[in-house]
Amino acid sequence: MKKNKKQLKLEDAFVPVEEQPYEVPENWCWTKLGVTISISKEKTDDFSDTSVKYVGLEHLENNKGLSGYGTTEGIKSLKNIFHTGQILYGKLRPYLNKHDIASFDGVCSTDILVIDVKNVVDTQFVNKFLDMDSFISYTVNNSKGINLPRVSGETIMDAVFPLPPLPEQQRIVERIKSLFSKLDEAKEKAQAVVDGFLDRKATILHRAFTGGLTKEWRENKGVDYSDTWKMDTLGNYANSQYGYTEKSSSKKIGPKFLRITDIQDGQVIWKDVPYCKINEELKETYLLNIGDIVVARTGATTGKSYMVIDEIDAVYASYLIRISINRKDLLRSKYLYYFLQCPLYWQQITELSSGIAQPGVNGNKLKTLQLPIPNVEEQDKIVEILDYLAPVEQKARDSAELALEQIDAMKKSILAKAFRGELGTNNPSDESSIELLKQVIKE
Repeated sequence: MKKNKKQLKLEDAFVPVEEQPYEVPENWCWTKLGVTISISKEKTDDFSDTSVKYVGLEHLENNKGLSGYGTTEGIKSLKNIFHTGQILYGKLRPYLNKHDIASFDGVCSTDILVIDVKNVVDTQFVNKFLDMDSFISYTVNNSKGINLPRVSGETIMDAVFPLPPLPEQQRIVERIKSLFSKLDEAKEKAQAVVDGFLDRKATILHRAFTGGLTKEWRENKGVDYSDTWKMDTLGNYANSQYGYTEKSSSKKIGPKFLRITDIQDGQVIWKDVPYCKINEELKETYLLNIGDIVVARTGATTGKSYMVIDEIDAVYASYLIRISINRKDLLRSKYLYYFLQCPLYWQQITELSSGIAQPGVNGNKLKTLQLPIPNVEEQDKIVEILDYLAPVEQKARDSAELALEQIDAMKKSILAKAFRGELGTNNPSDESSIELLKQVIKE
């Protein structure tokens, strides 16, 4: 004999006052998300129709929603069925916040929950609730599994949920859309600045090392490009040497020991660099001097560089090659360092390290680098211009990145206010959402 499901009572639908996270307007109430939604159990293993759209976790972008779909061709295991208007929620690694409202019918991975909303809630309102920091924290804290944490449907259903009257839910959704639309416009512009930073930097450096930046300067000097610029090999101006092979020391004894990992975006935080135990004779061999440039010689970081600009008691590790200029009357260190950032350099590094299982260059290869060399007066002018432009571009990028962070923070703040009834949309004359709970129980 079938057992009857336990009848939901009105008092069971409420969250006790002591468990309510914060106060909400009087015509709202606190309930469990599971009172207003259900999780679909509809599944299939019939994929004979390969035109059916398939959604995997890879089609749900972090914090953004659906970005595409695949086909069922080659799929054999059981999948969930979903329909237009249902919410797809990625339960694997819930901190990635992968969810969206389906705009088409299809099947999806079983790591995606298919959520139906009841007629007492607006689907978009629920979808926005899933973006709440508090909800994401709740799912993360209640996930199971270390390497591949998953949150269960039961846990989702058990989340506390602020329920406004239905008209208020719809007003909140529209208000969020309006505010987010303006923020998204600003975000798009800021993102364009960030995305264009490397392109702008590459363009500036290309102009620097093809004579474009100093064209006007030469004209004012009455100097012709062909008379002052020439291509030459680095080895005619500099020596190269591999670094020291000893390991770093945890003791604060000896000089600093510069490694590849200590160089980030051409900068070194020296206080974080470990020390090295080395005798005085060897130290003299590997000691870094102002104007020396070190270049990573192996792995994914091959070619990245750092120039010593301050006097520092430091030696360098074996995966770095030191370039020391021995013709300072013909080649400036900083001019060379800027060249090591430009597309002309990186094209050569790619060619020098190609065809090798583990990318890399050696000292002899580095000395074969071809670089454009004007006279030192023009080199100094190029460095002067780049010294001015580089921080300007970096400041623009930093400002854009800060703006992106602020926009994300503003969105989170808007969501937090929305689900507290603080967006100025609440109408006290709306019928209490308790009536919605009564409707759920009746149905």
